[in-house]
Amino acid sequence: MAELTLIFDGRCGVCTRAAGWLRRLDRGGRIQLRASQEHGVRQAYGLTQAQTDVEIWGFRVVTGEGRVMVSRGAGAAAIALDVAMGTRIFRNLYRFPPLRWCADRVYAWVSAHRGRFPGTTPWCTQNPGACEDTQVSRANPGACGATQPYGAA
Repeated sequence: MAELTLIFDGRCGVCTRAAGWLRRLDRGGRIQLRASQEHGVRQAYGLTQAQTDVEIWGFRVVTGEGRVMVSRGAGAAAIALDVAMGTRIFRNLYRFPPLRWCADRVYAWVSAHRGRFPGTTPWCTQNPGACEDTQVSRANPGACGATQPYGAA
C-alpha cells in the first residue's frame, strides 16, 4: 500500500510531466499518483473541481494512528519529494516560515501560469476513457489544458 496518494490535474501537461518525474524518483513505489479527473477520485477524497484545478493534494495515512494527514500545494509537493526519496528534508524546510511563505507564493505563481511552461501530453489525453471531464472548465478557461499551445502568450 502506498504511503501517499497524490492527486494532480490530469488535464495539465506540466502537472502530468511533474507526476511522471515523481514516479521515476519514487523507486520504492511509495506514492500513488491519481489524476483528479479519474472516475470517482474527487468524490472519494472529498475534493471539488475548483480545489483540484489549482493545487495538488496529498493524502497520507499516519501509521499506527489510523488518521489521514492532508496537504496541498507546495506542502504536498514537499511531502511527495520526501516520500519518494525516503527523507524528511523538504517537509522540514517547508516548516520554516520564510521558506514556506516563498514556496507557497512560487507554487501559486507557477500554478497560475502553468500553461506557459513546457509540458507533455496531459494524462487525460493519454487516457481519454478514464477521465470524467476531458474538457477544460468554462469557469476556468485559462487553466492548463486549454487549447492555447504551450509557450503562447
